Amino acid sequence: MPEPTPSANPPPSDGPESVWTHRGYRMRAGEFNTAMVHFYRGELQRSNTWRLRLDSTTNWAVVTTGAVLTFAFGSVGNSHVVILISFLLVWLFLVIESRRYRYYELWTLRVRLLETDFFAAMLTPPFAPHPEWATRLADSLLTPEFPISQFEALGRRLRRNYIWIYLILGLAWVVKLMLHPTPADSLERFFSRASIGFISGHAAVAGVACFFLGIFLIAILTAGLRAAAGEVLPQSEVLAMSNSLIQNLASAASHVLPEDLPFLSRQKHLAIIITAKPEEVSQQLLSFLNRGVTALDGKGMYTGQARSVLLCAVAPAEIAHLKVLVYRVDEHAFVVVNPTEEIWGSGFSNLEPTWKRPLQPRKKSQPTSS
Repeated sequence: MPEPTPSANPPPSDGPESVWTHRGYRMRAGEFNTAMVHFYRGELQRSNTWRLRLDSTTNWAVVTTGAVLTFAFGSVGNSHVVILISFLLVWLFLVIESRRYRYYELWTLRVRLLETDFFAAMLTPPFAPHPEWATRLADSLLTPEFPISQFEALGRRLRRNYIWIYLILGLAWVVKLMLHPTPADSLERFFSRASIGFISGHAAVAGVACFFLGIFLIAILTAGLRAAAGEVLPQSEVLAMSNSLIQNLASAASHVLPEDLPFLSRQKHLAIIITAKPEEVSQQLLSFLNRGVTALDGKGMYTGQARSVLLCAVAPAEIAHLKVLVYRVDEHAFVVVNPTEEIWGSGFSNLEPTWKRPLQPRKKSQPTSS
């Protein structure tokens, strides 16, 4: 029986150079540090590449806005329609940029994980990384997931750049209708100029107002989302808003994330192990994976023999190790691994809710007759 492998955190050694061991790998501290530094440089390069792509999309929107305004104020007739069309074109650029922003966050969260649990751990007590930082980094490499939602990415890019582009376009549209080619002498004249074919001016103005109301709601409702790893997110970003209604909306839209690494979204798996040797298999999982195991009584319906069903929640990087541990004890075991939506408890997300509300017992209602 092989001895348990130490954790990913190398203990202090009195020798000339300690050896880093993790699940059968043996690497000297110098080799491990060199590998991590090269990995950090590679992830940093990829995040910078996607950052440049974000700037390119913003440049497209700015150039398009300048060209549209030049054409609209340089011609007569229904040239204000071009400004309305540019609303949709800039929205397309915003959607493309928000998708690129999610890819940027994917590489950035790995960079942040190395910065917080590898480099910063060297400088601050207790001079040790998070106990599961290697597993979490491996989870991101094996099963990459976008760390932020499309909704958060859309709102963040909207607040950073596109809200100002839309304000310029909206102001230009109003000025075009009021002053070009001659000043509008009445409100009815303004609505008459806003008409587009069979669409009345009142409907056109109402549509533009609804569009701006929609983008402002997206910007406000996503202000409290803090899953982005590549952004500096001071608390004053939300608290500085003077309107209490805006604060409540932003707080209601906040994500509930783990406290230890709030920018990392982890995938979880539930392993179901059917074995005739539950004690031995459980001991292997407890000793080597350091994961809790729950045993249920089962019965094989084909053979009629009693079987134990073990339940164990694991991370994606631990699945291969789990298979080796189970096979080492019981070659005839039956293992099923299912992806799960959420797992709360020790080693995973915090079970404690972020908001508490006293539970009231339901009032018993009279049963309805069929």
